[in-house]
Amino acid sequence: MTYEELVKNHAGSLVEKLVTEVINKDYIEVHFEEEDKEEWAVIKMHIYEEDKEIAVCLLSNDRWFLHFGYYDDDDEFFELIQPLTQAEKDLIPKGLQKVMLKVLVSEKGMRLPGNFLSKS
Repeated sequence: MTYEELVKNHAGSLVEKLVTEVINKDYIEVHFEEEDKEEWAVIKMHIYEEDKEIAVCLLSNDRWFLHFGYYDDDDEFFELIQPLTQAEKDLIPKGLQKVMLKVLVSEKGMRLPGNFLSKS
């Protein structure tokens, strides 16, 4: 299976993997990023041994995306972006969704204790 097929056909599995990784850390980091005129809140994980990055981004108007980045054998970086369906978005805990919205609106990243979501 190619990375394109993985992202297109198994976005939910990638979202689950990311969420599990993020909420099992000592701290949850939600970043605010911007490029050109677009702004978003993002959670991400790096799989260094495989040269991959998985992220979930929240943009304005409740638009959610899966971002998958990887390096090929020639060390060229590729990015694949897949809009999330409602079912895939629902895999993200509501507390984390609220934090990501707060980061997007405030334009300031947040770092929270990992056990934050168990309280929400």
